Amino acid sequence: MDNFNSSFWNALDLLVNDSEIVIDRPKGQAHPKYPDFIYAVDYGYLKNTSSMDGAGIDIWVGSGEKQIDAVMCVVDLKKRDSEIKILLGCTESEKQLIYQAHNKTQYMKGIMIKR
Repeated sequence: MDNFNSSFWNALDLLVNDSEIVIDRPKGQAHPKYPDFIYAVDYGYLKNTSSMDGAGIDIWVGSGEKQIDAVMCVVDLKKRDSEIKILLGCTESEKQLIYQAHNKTQYMKGIMIKR
């Protein structure tokens, strides 16, 4: 099983390393549709990738060393979809903020899988 796990993380490393990260929602900015939600960590996507929602693969970029720390697996009951979100260089406190952001409402739930 460990071999499969390391293959997953290696594949994510390749994807992130070969992609441009676009931060379209910087730390401190309000969400465009939900103004009460303020991003506690830089948030964006990997350019020229696609996720379940048809947009680029989402990524949280923290203030630590730029390596993939974890992924969030998220179910959104309003949009009726699910996605993964990559965490790159996130400190433990940033991971906690991200986890809380994805579990704040009754409509969105997520689990964090740490590397």
